[in-house]
Amino acid sequence: MRKKVTVVGAGNVGANCALRLVEKELADVVLVDVIEGVPQGKGLDLYQSGPVQGYDCTITGSNDYEPTANSDLAILTAGFPRKPGMSRDDLLVANYEVVRTATTQIVKYSPNCILIVVTNPLDAMAQAAYWVSKFSKNRVIGMAGVLDSARFRTFIAAELKVSVENVVGVVMGGHGDTMVPLVRLSNVSGIPLAELMSQATIDAIVDRTRNGGAEIVKYLKTGSAYYAPSAAAVEMAESVLKDKKKVMPCAAYLEGEYGIKGLFVGVPCKLGARGIEQIYQVKLTAEEQAMLNKSAAAVQELVDVLNKKQ
Repeated sequence: MRKKVTVVGAGNVGANCALRLVEKELADVVLVDVIEGVPQGKGLDLYQSGPVQGYDCTITGSNDYEPTANSDLAILTAGFPRKPGMSRDDLLVANYEVVRTATTQIVKYSPNCILIVVTNPLDAMAQAAYWVSKFSKNRVIGMAGVLDSARFRTFIAAELKVSVENVVGVVMGGHGDTMVPLVRLSNVSGIPLAELMSQATIDAIVDRTRNGGAEIVKYLKTGSAYYAPSAAAVEMAESVLKDKKKVMPCAAYLEGEYGIKGLFVGVPCKLGARGIEQIYQVKLTAEEQAMLNKSAAAVQELVDVLNKKQ
């Protein structure tokens, strides 16, 4: 029996998630959006690509959640995009309502699913989905670290002119300006970055990684990134659906790990059929811990605002 995945939001991120899911033949997909006709039209278009691309998965579009019933996994991408000059924080209040409404419907029709949150500001929206769903903490996962690490790895590989497949890039913390690229743990086929490039070059790459999303927003002007975010979300979904047990950085609900309690923060996690099956506690230096604490504090500020809306 094939798996079933709900993708909430038929915009650029959601539509590309649906495309990647079926091209990998991971699941049948239900694409949901509030705009009449958009999920139906995009769903049908993607469905008709099957004979050409060679996938047998079905894609259906809907404006309500009834067709999503009994999904194994839901990817929540719906929300307002970031515009030039807009921080992820500015999105908070508007997207909270979107996430609250969507999560309520997901839970109603698929009470046993795993939930991957992509909507920004990521860490706070994962927190909102966790509150609303009342799911166990392992079943609500924020997509951030996989994307941030991909950007880090891309820039390292481009600088050194090596395959991205040989680059390990570790990024922790919140999804935003305070993210923590861990240079000490990043390498190329085991060779530390410090042996391959100057500190100034490393610092420039770290800075570009932190501002990776904003750089794309500046170019697009009327939207934000979607190819890499959808690829990251689907890599996480694949590890869950196939029970692959991949270890990747995800926004997870921490209860004392790294000295952080009651917050979604990006940390290395094992993803399998039960969602987050293990959180790995890496020994950090004092400087790294301080950066992670600063990042967690930035997330806490957003969560405090959401708390007042509860």
